[in-house]
Amino acid sequence: MSIKVIIAGYKGKMGQAAFNMVMSDDELELVGLLDPFTDEKEVAGVPVFKHKEEMANLDAEVWIDFTTPKVAYENTRFALESGFAPVVGTTGFTAEEIAKLTKLSCQKGLGGLIAPNFAIGAVLLMQFAAQAAKFLPNVEIIELHHDNKKDAPSGTAIKTAELISEQRSVFQQGAEDEEELLPGARGADINGMRIHSVRLPGLVAHQEVIFGSQGEGLTLRHDSYDRSSFMTGVNLAIKEVIKRQELVYGLEHLL
Repeated sequence: MSIKVIIAGYKGKMGQAAFNMVMSDDELELVGLLDPFTDEKEVAGVPVFKHKEEMANLDAEVWIDFTTPKVAYENTRFALESGFAPVVGTTGFTAEEIAKLTKLSCQKGLGGLIAPNFAIGAVLLMQFAAQAAKFLPNVEIIELHHDNKKDAPSGTAIKTAELISEQRSVFQQGAEDEEELLPGARGADINGMRIHSVRLPGLVAHQEVIFGSQGEGLTLRHDSYDRSSFMTGVNLAIKEVIKRQELVYGLEHLL
């Protein structure tokens, strides 16, 4: 029996990639599309809705969300309240919001996933970086994305820094009397680490984690050249969340 899926934000680039992935998988069935800015009523035989409230009674199991940080929290909450297991690639959630959604998922007995990155290689990079930080605690992160990305730093960079922080004591990197001649030159500060965000046309999603030590350096890098790189993880997540009873943050929890 196929898994019935809804896609919120299907008109965006990630939404379109998810649409094509779901339509090409015989184990998945697309039953609804959400986008408030379209006048389409139907796409490839799938009904299109402008308001999420109209979808509350749809016969669906999984809610895929590639919308915007402004609406992602309310969308995810709506999905859980409606009985849909959310698979969310939209970034910008606060720790408090994730905690609230996790609690709600447990109350509903629903699985779910909020993932800063669905590319398997990106998830591996985060895991490798956390391991390296045990031995090389001096580290900076450079994340590079297309110039239409609205949030900075990326969710992937923040998640990477959080995983590194679990292995690294808090200390401030750089010279004690360091001075920024231009504000922001040293990037964002998270537990003494620095994150630098690059936004340029032509990029998709890229990240470097650079470690430095006495007389040596280590650079870990992942590149997504096309949004299809994220769909393996999305497909895996759809098929895993329906087996679970709690929302998790990070694709690594489903691997």
